[in-house]
Amino acid sequence: MLGETAGFMAVDRVRGIDPRPVTPPLHPASATVRHRFPYDIHDGAAARVALLGLVVQLGAELRRRGQSARALTLSLSFADGPAWEKTHRMVEPSAHEDDLRLLAYQVKDAAGPQRGRLTGLALRAEDLVTAGQVAEQLSLNAAQRARLVAE
Repeated sequence: MLGETAGFMAVDRVRGIDPRPVTPPLHPASATVRHRFPYDIHDGAAARVALLGLVVQLGAELRRRGQSARALTLSLSFADGPAWEKTHRMVEPSAHEDDLRLLAYQVKDAAGPQRGRLTGLALRAEDLVTAGQVAEQLSLNAAQRARLVAE
């Protein structure tokens, strides 16, 4: 019914024979950056500065790979053992530091006032897509557009 070529190919596929080469993805599906504090901190400002540093590192890594993130996960580790982790999805995929920073701060603020001693932070970009698959939003804000082009 399928014809000679298609019939033999269907029989081979049913038997698990596929001569096509297997090509792994170029980059992993997520990217993670971490910061370890030299001592336990209570200061929210120091945590915010460290988080900003992670955002800059993560944005640079995503742009180097040519990828954009659809979600960000923030992990906070505390001295007394428990860890806190929260994921937020982005409105649209992005690798720009402004977008990543706003979402990372929203996730951190969602943690609420923690009374524990913070020992480290980790920021993970998830559900990554190739930057070519992301539609570019037109903007009338010249200053923001210049910043994104420079980045």
